[in-house]
Amino acid sequence: SCPAQLRPLLPSPSPPPSNKLSPKSSRGRRSEPETSPPIGPQGCLQGPDTPSLRSLSTLQTTCCPPQVPFATRPSEQREDPQADSSASPLPHLEAKIQQTHSLARLLTKYAEQLLQEYVQHQGDPFGLPGFSPPRLPVADLSDPAPGHAGLPVPERLRLDAAALAALPPLLDVVRRLQGELNPRALRLLRRLEDAARQVRALGAAVEAVLAALGAESRGPRPEPAAAAVAASTASAGVFPAKVLGFRVCGLYLEWVSRTEADLGQLAPGGPA
Repeated sequence: SCPAQLRPLLPSPSPPPSNKLSPKSSRGRRSEPETSPPIGPQGCLQGPDTPSLRSLSTLQTTCCPPQVPFATRPSEQREDPQADSSASPLPHLEAKIQQTHSLARLLTKYAEQLLQEYVQHQGDPFGLPGFSPPRLPVADLSDPAPGHAGLPVPERLRLDAAALAALPPLLDVVRRLQGELNPRALRLLRRLEDAARQVRALGAAVEAVLAALGAESRGPRPEPAAAAVAASTASAGVFPAKVLGFRVCGLYLEWVSRTEADLGQLAPGGPA
């Protein structure tokens, strides 16, 4: 029961539904009974001022649009493996030739510096103007042939690679001999050691260029006779040892510069 002062405020009870037909009942229709307010989500009454379910759905769609899967970025898309297989290897070959040519050009400058420093530490007559030591034959290595420039480029590169492979043990022999003759020439000894390592790297790079060009291999090369050269030179005396070092340094400069010129025929922008 409610207090008396609140009773007038309570709504009057609805009359019971009548079974009488409305004025329009002649057409076979019954008057629709009054219904209670609908129950909304979470069991709340839904009145005139309460948004309907459809309104809530519309509001949710407007404020929080449905999430669409992120589109795959072009950089994240998987490349077609067939596209990779059909790509031309020409740019890769040009880059390899260009890198090897740059290395040969750099080593040509180092070879010039090595020869100059070698002459400075040998004393007279090596430092005198016009002095030309005898061109002694060196095992496993000779000067470039006069017709070298007229050969096909792959054949020239094969000869370059063979000469570059023979140089490291010979440079090591010169370094050991100079270590006995000029033990205080530390920079010369370091240059000889670096030259042996650098020319070995250049020879490997030339071999890689030949393989990329599809040039045939000449097969395994014979072992260099560096030990025999060192033994015979040491027993011959000081002057022959100095001449041998001068000859090896000169051949190092000739073959490295020859390799630079041959690779220049293949490098982009080189002569046709």
